[in-house]
Amino acid sequence: MRRREFITLIGGAAALPFAALAQQPGRVRRIGYLSPARLPQLLQALHNGLREFGFTEGQSIVIDYRFAEGQAKTMDELAAELIQLGPDVIVTVASGAALAAKRATTTIPIVMATVGEPVGIGLVASLVSVAKRHNLCWDVSFPQ
Repeated sequence: MRRREFITLIGGAAALPFAALAQQPGRVRRIGYLSPARLPQLLQALHNGLREFGFTEGQSIVIDYRFAEGQAKTMDELAAELIQLGPDVIVTVASGAALAAKRATTTIPIVMATVGEPVGIGLVASLVSVAKRHNLCWDVSFPQ
């Protein structure tokens, strides 16, 4: 998979939980974004994917960002903060963020980016029957 296709995949996957809701005018949707660091390419992919589905940050959607980089808080504490804000979906980057989100909620859909072994680390029971609240994006190595 090429870099551009992967970036589009991440943004599109984040927007999928909202696709069925797009016809409901006037409601601003909320995304919780949890990552160990600020990764500009993934953030751009998220914004591009949302835009393709008709969502614009600050107008039809609000994104609450939490980055562990430079924080004294744990990933679990950051995930708990996001849950308190009432997101419609949580986008996670890396296994630690996905695990923290899974521990923090059993009801909010989680979109996981760059998670290498979701079954092996206990995020999902199997790849065949992924829990209905998860959307997976695969970890891809980009050619240099």
